[in-house]
Amino acid sequence: MNSGRFFPRLRVAFFFILAASFFTGIHGRPQAPGSPAELKLQASCPLQLTARGEAELLGYVDTARLNDLFRPNFEDYRSETKEFYNSFCNSLPWIQGTKPTRQARELIREIQTAADKGLKPEDYDGPLWDERLAAFESLSPLSESALLRFDVALTVSTMRYLSDLRIGRINPRAAHFELNVYDKKLDLSDYLKYVIVTAQDVPAAVEGVEPQFPAYRRTLHALQNYRELARRDDGEVLPSPRNAIQPGHSYSGVPRLVRLLTLLGDFPNVDAKTPRRMIYEGSLVDAVKHFQQRNGLETSGSIDSSTLGELNTPLGRRVLQLQLTLERWRWLPQNLGSPLIVVNIPEFRLHVVSEEHRVAFSMNVVVGKAFHHPTPVFASEIKAVIFRPFWNVPPEIQHNEFVPELEKNPLYLVENSFEIVDARGNVVEGDPLTGELLQQLRSGLLGLRQKPGPANSLGLIKFEMPNPYDIYLHATPASELFSKSRRDFSHGCIRLEDPVALAAWVLRNKSEWTTDRMRAAMNGEENLRVNLDKPVAVLVLYGTAVVKEDGQVFFFRDIYSLDEELEKALANGNSPSK
Repeated sequence: MNSGRFFPRLRVAFFFILAASFFTGIHGRPQAPGSPAELKLQASCPLQLTARGEAELLGYVDTARLNDLFRPNFEDYRSETKEFYNSFCNSLPWIQGTKPTRQARELIREIQTAADKGLKPEDYDGPLWDERLAAFESLSPLSESALLRFDVALTVSTMRYLSDLRIGRINPRAAHFELNVYDKKLDLSDYLKYVIVTAQDVPAAVEGVEPQFPAYRRTLHALQNYRELARRDDGEVLPSPRNAIQPGHSYSGVPRLVRLLTLLGDFPNVDAKTPRRMIYEGSLVDAVKHFQQRNGLETSGSIDSSTLGELNTPLGRRVLQLQLTLERWRWLPQNLGSPLIVVNIPEFRLHVVSEEHRVAFSMNVVVGKAFHHPTPVFASEIKAVIFRPFWNVPPEIQHNEFVPELEKNPLYLVENSFEIVDARGNVVEGDPLTGELLQQLRSGLLGLRQKPGPANSLGLIKFEMPNPYDIYLHATPASELFSKSRRDFSHGCIRLEDPVALAAWVLRNKSEWTTDRMRAAMNGEENLRVNLDKPVAVLVLYGTAVVKEDGQVFFFRDIYSLDEELEKALANGNSPSK
């Protein structure tokens, strides 16, 4: 059953049929009012339409077009709109008497503040609602046609707004994110009818469709803060010297640097906010280091070209990064649960999230190379931990990298502990490497795998998580890469800085798997697989803006240009329903 359904449909339909017959008569037409009590009761119900009004309403619904809207065509919501009005016997649920209901007015206030959610109020007719409401204050009552156009406009705008809050504005697969939003779509007709139309607290009802992740809430708060910072910032560009500015150097940009870092919260030292001379020194250096940390840079304190580029990034761009992050949060499955492992690709970090939805610990990771072997975005589950794993070389890597290497050096396999295997995993004798074997490797009839051991490309631990990309978490013998600020060096898999810590956490419910036993398995002779009693969810994400639990906002480089692609997709309006 869809999450938007709250009652059995037949029972509810029967209830509304009874209610409609009570208020409108057996044929659905308004009856002449009788006693004052009947008048009062009728005034509290959705406004009934004349036969002419009902025909006009059905015309808008059937054609899925209302010219009063900024975006007149609402084909994507035709069936939901039709079902919604059918359930009210084609009356106007947002009109009570001749005025908008309280819920209608509260909905309009929500829509007008859509920018606080990272959305565009124009998509939901935000700028038009004040004028529409003002029309109700005129001396002459609005015509039936005007009332029903108002009602349909609010219905369509609200459906668009709730859908965008729930599953995002575009299909994630249009932005290279292999996530499915369809399982979490709302039954918009039912949600409006049973939750919004009669809501005592409309903002809470709207909030109920949004992601419930704490990080999403923190990102909303950060967005509002950065919108205000962007409004207050003077936008001055820091001068670009020929060489990097080192601590102790003279720098004409010191006043602007102090203002900017104070505004962003990196420079809390009140006494030093007005420098007496143009020298880059003291607490200002510490503030730059803090800024560098928040922006994924080496915390050297030196103002080099990379640091200057981030300092000169307009705060409006930071607002956009937060908006794009909110869009991606809306794509995620609602039923992820906890605990959870999250890998954020641009951050080059893995986070273990506890049952209490707090980060238990984090570590650096190495991800796929930009432009050549990017790590995909997907959701999976760790089902097993493998000690001393084999590495089965993917066919593409075998064909493009290993075969050319073998053509140059036939001893490469022996020197690097590789063996040739057939389709069933049986080892094929390959010493010496003949031309026939090389051809079968080139064609893919035979494969390559690397034997377990310290030199194995997967290291001594592999975390198996089924996915269509053959991506997994693993150790690595190349530990020196974790000290670099930018860590996209792999063929797509995710290398771990501390695989033992993650293995200990994953196997924490298996008391027999102590740290000593794990290290013994790593240093043993056999390939060993340990199946988990309960899989652990893994999310591989892409977010260039991250709001930590203490409220600090971190920004990272768009290494795969996915922010740029998402920005274009949003501009093109590639909605999930399309």
